Amino acid sequence: MILSEAPKSNNNTKLMHIKEFFGFSHSSSSKSLHSFQSSDRRKPPPSSYDSSESAAMEEAIVNSEPIITKWDPDSSEFNRITFLFRHGRAESDEFVNSVNSLRRAMDFFISENSTSPVLVLAQQLMQAAMRRLEKEFYQILSENRQNLDPESISSRSSNRSMADGETSDLITEFDRVSADLKSIADCMIDSGYGKECVKIYKVIRKSIVDETLYRLGTEKFKISRIMRWNWDSLEHVSKNWMNSIKIVVNTLFRGEKILCDHVFSRSEMIRESCFSEITKDGAIALFRFPELIAKGKKDSDKIFLLMELYEANSDVLPEIEVIFDSVSTSAIKTQAQTSMEKLADSIRDILSEFGSTIQKDSSKNPAPGGGIHPLTRSAMNYISSLGDYAGTLSDILTAENSTIPSSYMETIGADDALSSPVAAQLGWLILVLLCKLDTKAELYKDVSLSYLFLANNLNFIVKTAATTNLNTLVGTEWVTNHRSKVKVYAAKYEATAWNRVVNSLPESWSEETAAEGLKRFNAAFEEAYRKQISWRVEDGNLRDELKTAIAKKVVPIYREFYEGYCVEKVNVGVERNDLGKAFGVRFSPDDLGNYLSDLFHGVSPSSQKG
Repeated sequence: MILSEAPKSNNNTKLMHIKEFFGFSHSSSSKSLHSFQSSDRRKPPPSSYDSSESAAMEEAIVNSEPIITKWDPDSSEFNRITFLFRHGRAESDEFVNSVNSLRRAMDFFISENSTSPVLVLAQQLMQAAMRRLEKEFYQILSENRQNLDPESISSRSSNRSMADGETSDLITEFDRVSADLKSIADCMIDSGYGKECVKIYKVIRKSIVDETLYRLGTEKFKISRIMRWNWDSLEHVSKNWMNSIKIVVNTLFRGEKILCDHVFSRSEMIRESCFSEITKDGAIALFRFPELIAKGKKDSDKIFLLMELYEANSDVLPEIEVIFDSVSTSAIKTQAQTSMEKLADSIRDILSEFGSTIQKDSSKNPAPGGGIHPLTRSAMNYISSLGDYAGTLSDILTAENSTIPSSYMETIGADDALSSPVAAQLGWLILVLLCKLDTKAELYKDVSLSYLFLANNLNFIVKTAATTNLNTLVGTEWVTNHRSKVKVYAAKYEATAWNRVVNSLPESWSEETAAEGLKRFNAAFEEAYRKQISWRVEDGNLRDELKTAIAKKVVPIYREFYEGYCVEKVNVGVERNDLGKAFGVRFSPDDLGNYLSDLFHGVSPSSQKG
């Protein structure tokens, strides 16, 4: 007799069908039935056994049989290809409720009368029910990948009151699908079949996580492979990682966390373990990438890429700590934190090495014409670019991990702009550069050119600091003080380069001393002009200031001499045009100004080395 067709008239009839299910049919021998009854009598239930409750539990088992048997996937070919949860909410709810009733009945008999023969029937029904629920669980997960994609889940969680239309329809579909999954998971977990349920969930959802990571271009890299990359490859893969990390954390992992927590809300241990196994491999590989990059070559230019990786990691770290907040996912969170630490270590190492590189610069070729040294240009471009990452560096540089000499830090007052770790670090690098430039200035044989070199380079440093983010770091006082030093170097250049020219003219003169003084002046001016015509001052303002200062130094004195000497000669009948031929007057005061205007453009094709 088929159990689903059993009449439901009374408990005796139901019990008869239970016995038939165990092989005690109406045609069974009286001996078999007697044996069954005798065996049952040999193991009486406990004295506290409630026979009325027992009858109710037996009835619950019998009542669950029709729908469970109806949907047993092993009972027919039709059942193998048909799905319960597609037949509407009413029947699927009835099935799940029947299984829950079956479970409660089994729990009762296990607790109150563990020798009851109805447990065998109940177990067989339970196994049939679990086969069906496993099949349904797998099917729902498989055919609803689109409705259960992490982006939809995350969006739904972030904004539950969405506009009408396709998005709302999708949310409704998600609610239906996720509710079915939760209903099945709750039932299977409560029935002791959580392991089978979780296994299906892990396989399908892990494949979605892995596929999404692959599609986003994030994969598991080895340090040996990274070490072989050229700069373009390194930058390309790193930029792709930075573009993907927010999507992966805020959408993929967050969405999986939300879905897993919802489906397995019945068991904290299961949902944490399940989420961990779904995401662990992909998440650790993803979050380990910055650590691998940090372990590579510590080239100075790599620091900017490392800081961008640090920023990207830092932006999502709070969300990572929320998503992976359980003991089972602690290794994932730890990996993200470790990558941050390794990036910070590498950035500090590069900063320290950069300062050492400046100190160790052994180039013996002076900058042509006392112009901007390549080291000055490259170092200040680098340092000013570091200033653009002040926010990131403020997280990385602290007083505790500073590589700056304590002797330097002791010179900085508490209220000094350089007192912050970032400003102190960049200020220290500038100071290292200034000290190196002092040694570079010694390469010039001409002292005046050394001062011009120092004025040029310090002016470039100050201008860079004043016109970039360094200004807010080093402070206006630092800029003002170092501008004053530029003026000091400029004044020393003027004195050493032009005092000989000015001093060549006598303070008081006679016919003989005037002629001799004029000869000395002509020679000194021509020599200074010839030598300095190849010298360079790239900054227009500094160049104009120097020309103006030199003109004020030389032209008035010469004009006074020229006008006094020439007027006297004219008064004795010498034509002005003949002054040069007759008395050696080569320059008018206006001529000097014209000559001086040619200076500092570096027009000589040859390098001026002093």
